[in-house]
Amino acid sequence: MNIATLDAVTLGKQLTASDISDTAIALLDEQGTVAAWTHTAERLVGYSAGDVVGRSAALVLPSFKEATTTSTFVEQCRAENGWSGATVVRHRDGRVLDVSVRITMLRGQEGTARWLASVTDTVPQSGDAIDRSVRGPLLALAPIGVCIRDRQLRSTYVNDVAESHDGLPRDRRLGRRFTEVLPGANAETIEAVMRQVLQNGATKIHEYRTWLPTSQGPEHQFAASFQCLQGADGESLGVCVIGADVTASWQARERLAVLSQASTRLGSTLDVMQASQELADLAVPLLADYVAVDLEQSISFGEGPPVRISATGERLPAFRRAGLASIHQGVPESPWVRGEPVNVPPASPFTAVLRTGKSRLEPVLDTASGTWVDKVPELAHRVRENGMHSIMIVPIRARRALLGVALFVRTTDPVPFHETDLLLAEELVGRAAQALDNARRYARQHTAALTLQRNLLPRHLTGGTAVEVASRYLPADGDHGVGGDWFDVIPLSGARVALVVGDVVGHGLNAAATMGRLRTAVHTLADMELPPDELLAHLDDTVQRLGEEECDVPDQIPAVTGATCLYAVYDPATRRCTMAAAGHPPPAIIDPQGRVTYPDLPTGAPLGIGVRDIFESVELELAEGSVLALYTDGLIETRDHDIEEGMHRLGTALAQPGRTLEDLCDIATQTLPDQAPCDDVTLLLVRTRSLSPSQVASWTLRGDQSAVRTARTLAARQLTEWGLEDLQDATKLIVSELVTNAIRHGTGQIGLRLIRHQVLTCEVSDTDAFAPRPCRARTTDENGRGLFLVTKLSRRWGSRSISGGKVVWAEQDLPYASGPRSAHT
Repeated sequence: MNIATLDAVTLGKQLTASDISDTAIALLDEQGTVAAWTHTAERLVGYSAGDVVGRSAALVLPSFKEATTTSTFVEQCRAENGWSGATVVRHRDGRVLDVSVRITMLRGQEGTARWLASVTDTVPQSGDAIDRSVRGPLLALAPIGVCIRDRQLRSTYVNDVAESHDGLPRDRRLGRRFTEVLPGANAETIEAVMRQVLQNGATKIHEYRTWLPTSQGPEHQFAASFQCLQGADGESLGVCVIGADVTASWQARERLAVLSQASTRLGSTLDVMQASQELADLAVPLLADYVAVDLEQSISFGEGPPVRISATGERLPAFRRAGLASIHQGVPESPWVRGEPVNVPPASPFTAVLRTGKSRLEPVLDTASGTWVDKVPELAHRVRENGMHSIMIVPIRARRALLGVALFVRTTDPVPFHETDLLLAEELVGRAAQALDNARRYARQHTAALTLQRNLLPRHLTGGTAVEVASRYLPADGDHGVGGDWFDVIPLSGARVALVVGDVVGHGLNAAATMGRLRTAVHTLADMELPPDELLAHLDDTVQRLGEEECDVPDQIPAVTGATCLYAVYDPATRRCTMAAAGHPPPAIIDPQGRVTYPDLPTGAPLGIGVRDIFESVELELAEGSVLALYTDGLIETRDHDIEEGMHRLGTALAQPGRTLEDLCDIATQTLPDQAPCDDVTLLLVRTRSLSPSQVASWTLRGDQSAVRTARTLAARQLTEWGLEDLQDATKLIVSELVTNAIRHGTGQIGLRLIRHQVLTCEVSDTDAFAPRPCRARTTDENGRGLFLVTKLSRRWGSRSISGGKVVWAEQDLPYASGPRSAHT
């Protein structure tokens, strides 16, 4: 069989079974007289068997009439062993049809001959333009085996091509049935089909696989058309069998089906390693016996700029094996497993591909000693041991960037790769490159967002003397990306701490950047010493404003679409915790005995959605050693479980007295379902401490001028008791100024409190609700320098609102304090 002829036909236009099923057949004798007719011929030209059998073929084939004589045309066909070409036929209603005609010479016993005229309509029909427009030329090119059999299914006439299909010479075939010369399941099936054709006069198509007589390679796919031959009386005379090797078409259909499958499978993941493996799996065994996909090493991690095709002399990029597939178990052909760096042999076809960006086909791989294969000993051993004899190397490119290379190898299949295989490999790799480029861009964005978020989150949390702290942050899975979760522990005045956890709606860089802005805003508002409900109200305004600013930018997708937040303040001096929430789940509180409760905390509306909700605070008293768990919904809500179930699971995990906070963090996060989380998981655990009574001293003073002297005396006495005589002078001045301001601007009693923790805090409370503001006094002014003096003497100072007034405080470093002190220092 002339395989090269079929290979020359473009992919997608190969000969198929339908190409021979619609062919009109007429059997002619040596003089060109119609000897037998078929139903397909009647459908094409409108003449029945009774109209044409026994008459000259010139009735329907003007070519016969245009020749000088019919015998002249027949002699021409005999000299050329047939004839094919485009011509016209005359329909019974007078129409002239454009057709493709093929005249094939058939030989019988004792030198007799017949002619088979096969005619195909080349005019495209509605809905079938592509198929029919190529059918005629294909029949003219493709080698077709023809055999005429009588009513007893014995072979009477046959052409030369039939022998190449089954290896039977003409003298062995003529006069015998198919099952007599080639017994087997195929022969019995074929004869059963022929009997059906003789019985009902229909046309049958049968496809089967077998090996060519001289082939040691894979099976070939054959298609056979069986048409009933009719005489002038319309009775069956026998069967015309037309067979063609449709292996190329069958392979093309399989490959096109894989390409169609690749369009959906290769785009189903945003993981570059998985996308690479899918490419390898699709190509084995359809195209190759072994496939390796190597990615430029930065692709897997989403880091670094894209690599361009290198010019000669530049250093080649490093690669990492990302995909492997083989027809053999364990992929013995590969010296490297997935994830390992790959050694690119110098002066090899690989370097040529990397430098030029063009594919390389080596139908016969030279594995002789001293070739490039020997440059990498472990590779040379695998090449020779597994019989690698033909390779294709295809660069994986997207957006003018080199993503990697794909290696296709044949080992067991003895047929070398050819240009058609390379075209298919390039098409397959091209579709994979799109998926890999999407995955690469996503990996880069995911890495950038994760890096940004980790840089924006606190690197070291400290709860001071108020709480012990532990935390966990688990980013979302690769499909959903990094979210906008954050948490914080913010030191406040008077040994208090603010506990914060929040979640920005969305994922990716925008969510991470917005999270950083909100975290900064919370720090700023916390420094203003606002109570939790007021802080959330101000934060709501901030989120709303950020969203409105981005909506003003044309074609800009708003990055801020809402957020949830829980803000709590714990005071170790009173063991009271005040908290408020904006659309966030309540914290879990575990007492020292392991009992778990969730406080009845008003949820409030999420931040930035425009509801302008009034947030409510709740105040609780916590026993020393209680554990407070703040978290985001990724910890308690999954695809298959609701929030209530998740809260119960979290409470059960944390109800273990005696465990360290680090242990509890691990236990709580390990209770998550096995599937990767679809949202960030954030957990902040704090164990409450309380200040010893010996660390706090408080007094109530009368609201007159005598309070200043009294305050100075009490403060000096307490500092002596604490061994802080070095701070007496500065403290007495601070107390004097703060009490004086309280007397001047407030009414009623004045509170004075000294707290010794990591710093010395002096607090003065009064009934005036307005926060003090420092002013610059002129040289002639007698007043206005008090807060300026406090600023000079303290490390920091401020004020906060309380019920019925305010507290003004100032902090001083302890003489021996170079770092955090224990809770009972």
